[in-house]
Amino acid sequence: MANEAVPIEAPKTIKRVTVAEATPIPQYTILKLTDPNTGAASSSTDTFGGIATEEFTGGEGLTNVSTARDGVFDLRAGGGTTITAGELVKLSGANIIEGDVVEADIIAGKVVGKARESVTIGTAETIRVEVGRV
Repeated sequence: MANEAVPIEAPKTIKRVTVAEATPIPQYTILKLTDPNTGAASSSTDTFGGIATEEFTGGEGLTNVSTARDGVFDLRAGGGTTITAGELVKLSGANIIEGDVVEADIIAGKVVGKARESVTIGTAETIRVEVGRV
């Protein structure tokens, strides 16, 4: 996978989620959350499930991975929206975030956190995000 999160300030809240035993998940992959407490690599505007804090190689009979629910990370912003420092951001693809968060996104748990930097529309670059801030 590409565009994994880059840790800047260590997370303090680590939670375990269930994952598919045979599916590898690289360290610092942004995960989506499904029921019951199950994580998988994000692929679209999914519900935020955390950032994998360890590499999950799969095929070893294990079915859990640790995820960060806070901390500060550099995340890849998609080129479709302008993100302003202080704005909430949500998932928009595989390890990609975007702005334009609406109330329904907050209710659905799609918010990843709050941008600490700005990015202009039409550019895809890494920006700093305070994960878990709503």
